[in-house]
Amino acid sequence: MQWNFSDRAASLKSSAIREILKITEQPDIISFAGGLPSPDTFPVKEIKQAVDHVLNGNDAIGALQYGPTEGYVPLREWVAKQVSRDGITVRPTQVLIVTGSQQALDLIGKALINKGSQILVETPTYLGGLQSFTQYEPQYVSIESDEKGLIPDSISDDMAKSASFMYLIPNFQNPTGRRLSLERRKQVAELAKKNDLVLIEDDPYGELDYEGNRLPGVYTLAPENTVYLGSFSKVLAPGLRLGYIVASETLINKLVQLKQAADLHTPSLTQRIAYHVIKEGFLEKHIPTIRALYAKRCNAMIDSLIQHMPKSVKFNRPEGGMFIWVELPKTINATELLAEAVQNKVAFVPGEPFFANSTNIHCLRLAFVTVPEEKIEKGIKILAELIKKHTA
Repeated sequence: MQWNFSDRAASLKSSAIREILKITEQPDIISFAGGLPSPDTFPVKEIKQAVDHVLNGNDAIGALQYGPTEGYVPLREWVAKQVSRDGITVRPTQVLIVTGSQQALDLIGKALINKGSQILVETPTYLGGLQSFTQYEPQYVSIESDEKGLIPDSISDDMAKSASFMYLIPNFQNPTGRRLSLERRKQVAELAKKNDLVLIEDDPYGELDYEGNRLPGVYTLAPENTVYLGSFSKVLAPGLRLGYIVASETLINKLVQLKQAADLHTPSLTQRIAYHVIKEGFLEKHIPTIRALYAKRCNAMIDSLIQHMPKSVKFNRPEGGMFIWVELPKTINATELLAEAVQNKVAFVPGEPFFANSTNIHCLRLAFVTVPEEKIEKGIKILAELIKKHTA
């Protein structure tokens, strides 16, 4: 059978990270590749109890039946209350529950991108965002960035006025682990308000500040301009596939229509399970344990990088999140290094796929949260030896 795929389907490419993860399924690989939350943080007992409660309770039929596209009302109310802070009040009608925040990116692409639409993106930016948006054929405009994240002063008024939206991850960004400062958040917000620029604030890592020092969301600084994306994947369990969009009711209503065509609604059962787990304040106790574990493993990786890497290798020290960004000497191609590293039972993600336009082949992303400390040092030492071999 010869399949004649649509132009859109034919142009799609597999996620580089997903392809690498196939390699890392081998049990003897030390993987710094996948941006997966640590299974050590999954609240298995609480989820089991929630499943029993939901299926043995009065709402068992509702949990197994079709539901409203907008999402389970109590969960939408919980989200609205959670994100109503810093002087901003969010109504439940401004909340759409989605099947993971990855679906949020796809729905936004469908709603806001025409062929040739200009989209402002960080340099580098989240690969999954690029993968979602690219199928709608936008034109990416890369925003200049430094070790502190995107540089608002590099965005002209003309750039802002011409763009369909700007996509940013201000908290512990994937892939760099950088956090945008309060000053730069305010600059971005003012730029958006001045130029009627839509901001897509993707925030899956915001609660993972190791010290618990939260900065105001961009959506609280420019609420009329900002679409806020949140996720339960990094603070509860990714297998539940639950995320949410907070936006104006006008946009939410359009996204509801698009979601109806995509999957009718996010699973009724998982929404109720999550709500039962979190409704009495479980996350307030649970998130600090995640922060403590991730901080410990981040420090272990930083210590190993300091101890074993040559001085020509540069890396950041994130204040939270799951990633460390590494810049290699210009003589080393990170994709070629990966092949050699895998032969030595270590994996990482080359930086090249995270760039929308001009690429950088001399950088890589290390994810540390799923790897025990003793394996972190072993893996970094192996990687450092390979790098030293190419810089000798």
